[in-house]
Amino acid sequence: MPFIESRRTKLLNLLSIPCIPFMLFFAVLNCSQGRYLLAVFNLLTSSINVFVLWLHWKQRYLSARMVAILCSVAIYTVTGLFFHNGAEYFLLNILISCLLVYDNKWLNAGLGLLIISAFLLIVLMPQHWYLAEPVPRVRVWANIATSLVFIIVALSFFKHIQSDYQAEIEKQREALATMNKDKEKLFSIVAHDIRSPLATLEILLDMFRKGEYPEDEMEDAAAILHKKISQLGGSLDNVLRWSSRSMKGIQAQPVNFYLGPLATEVLYFFEMTIQQKGITVETSIPDDLMLYADKDQVSVILRNFLSNALKFSYAGGVIELKAQMAGAQVGISITDHGTGMPPTQVLNLFSYNQSPGYGTSGERGTGLGLILCKEFAQQNNGTITVESNVDKGTRFTVYLPVGLSAVRGVE
Repeated sequence: MPFIESRRTKLLNLLSIPCIPFMLFFAVLNCSQGRYLLAVFNLLTSSINVFVLWLHWKQRYLSARMVAILCSVAIYTVTGLFFHNGAEYFLLNILISCLLVYDNKWLNAGLGLLIISAFLLIVLMPQHWYLAEPVPRVRVWANIATSLVFIIVALSFFKHIQSDYQAEIEKQREALATMNKDKEKLFSIVAHDIRSPLATLEILLDMFRKGEYPEDEMEDAAAILHKKISQLGGSLDNVLRWSSRSMKGIQAQPVNFYLGPLATEVLYFFEMTIQQKGITVETSIPDDLMLYADKDQVSVILRNFLSNALKFSYAGGVIELKAQMAGAQVGISITDHGTGMPPTQVLNLFSYNQSPGYGTSGERGTGLGLILCKEFAQQNNGTITVESNVDKGTRFTVYLPVGLSAVRGVE
């Protein structure tokens, strides 16, 4: 059942349940005072409310509403017209309930006209019936007070319904905003993981088309193409895995893993770019060094750092990839000796105010990668630091929790 419909059903239950003992009490009271016909109407009203609850239990909600409204209008009109017991004020309660539980304007107009006509009939055409003496004035005032209380309860509950509904809408809005942010993150991952292999493929195929590859090197070029296509397939598999994980929001799933193999995998990803620019990558990572973090997110962080280092390094330059213990964390740094950045640019690196620059070979990024890196580091209880000097280079360092075996090794 939709949210608003379930609340409307609860509203009818709220009106029906207290009405059952209330009417049974008046049935006994009227019977003891000799008003047997009015007691019958009281019992009938109580029975109708029981029937409404039974229909709700059987999930026949629309039938329950119509039975409750039409039967109540009929009984309150008869009792109010002939017994003058203040039942016309209960008709106002029914009118408000109709407006709260129905959205159809024609249905509301029809039921509203019916209830208002019954109310005016009781008020404007008072008459005495010889079979039914009017109830005492005290009883009339008690019925009026009770009907007004029911009106207050109904309106208060409806206000509560609207508050719940607005809260539900706000919750869905926040979930949608989170999904949109996750979509932007996935796009950023796609840009970094797939753009590089595609760029390499484009270069090689263009060289094939122009005949720039000697025939004796075609076999080596074909092997490179095969390697890049396999790499692209692996990147697509990663994106699909990320997509399935992000259905409920991208969240870290930390595990213990060795850093060395992951660093080798990241370097392999950029092998072609490293060769094209003649970059030398010096690595210094202990074989037994472990992290306790989300492996995929750490991979994204390192790929972004290395991508930036390659982008802003000069041809024939050197990049250093190092990892070492730093208390209860591992510091992983990637240092280049390229163009560097001024302090103002460093301050805006992890914000949407940054303006991505061009690499030494004309490369240009989206500017979303470092924002994503910062969030992933925070999700894994880590931090990122940046040191940079113009024309001297840049060092990105991420600090992440140390893995279990490394901790035991320290002890």
